[in-house]
Amino acid sequence: MSRIIGITMGDPCGVGPEITVRALSEMTDADRAATRIYGNLKTLEAARAALDLSIDLTPFVVDLEIVGAPLAWGSLSPVAGDACFRFIEKAVRDAQAGSIGCIVTAPINKEALNLAGHHYDGHTGMLRSLTGSSAAYMLLASERLKVIHVSTHVSLQEAIRRATTERVLATIRAGYRHLKRIGYETPRIAVAGINPHCGENGLFGTEDDDQIAPAVVAARAEGIDVQGPISADTVFHRAYSGAFDLVVAQYHDQGHIPIKLVAFDTAVNVSVELPIDRTSVDHGTAFDIAGKGIANHGNMMSAIAYARRLVAGPAAGV
Repeated sequence: MSRIIGITMGDPCGVGPEITVRALSEMTDADRAATRIYGNLKTLEAARAALDLSIDLTPFVVDLEIVGAPLAWGSLSPVAGDACFRFIEKAVRDAQAGSIGCIVTAPINKEALNLAGHHYDGHTGMLRSLTGSSAAYMLLASERLKVIHVSTHVSLQEAIRRATTERVLATIRAGYRHLKRIGYETPRIAVAGINPHCGENGLFGTEDDDQIAPAVVAARAEGIDVQGPISADTVFHRAYSGAFDLVVAQYHDQGHIPIKLVAFDTAVNVSVELPIDRTSVDHGTAFDIAGKGIANHGNMMSAIAYARRLVAGPAAGV
């Protein structure tokens, strides 16, 4: 596997270019040499000016044209949405070819992406489509809490429909394999219930008994150390306190809220089960502060660090 990471700069009108340039400027020479930025050089140079930095960007940029670049900071633009797609598509093809080992994605704007005719629910769906993968899972990783999701960018009503035994079991397996890969000898996994108090024996719904519990039983039969369903109002605290290495969340907000509470600036979004590796910041384009040179790049640094550990292999740990 290549040790080079490829950073896609995200929406040209958002904070992605700034946090990317700031991160590059703070790397060691060795890490910088093992980094490529998939984006637009004129936009990145505008970000550099906003940050008052002097780093030479040219050697590290895979420069893709944007008509009219640099675009206005903080604007919703289909031109920017199309550029986002092209940055990611190029990085994916290079990852498939083996010239980079992991993609790190800066934030995109889903509305801009769809205005440009690229109809995806976000990075994960786009990456699944570009790689021809049948499944991909969103895993949010912080130092003390890791969460993998059964479903993400769908309505709550649809999320409940998707919490089938087969899908929950597949999510448990995906999380288990990822933790084994990054060095956990025997991952301890908890599965969150979908209803209050896991349905309270059918009082608040039967999905936990009928759909989720059988997946846990099946996973345990495969030798996975997994417990559940466990009431969501306690399971994340237990995991954060050290009882579990990973929590399987049933839907987007169930997993995102606790992670953003305890690790808002450091949590890393990891795509699991794709044929290529990808990590990402876990925040949006922040149009309101784009171009002002004040965006916090800590989350980008965490995503880069996770990517470097993935390309280094299990011995590096995560």
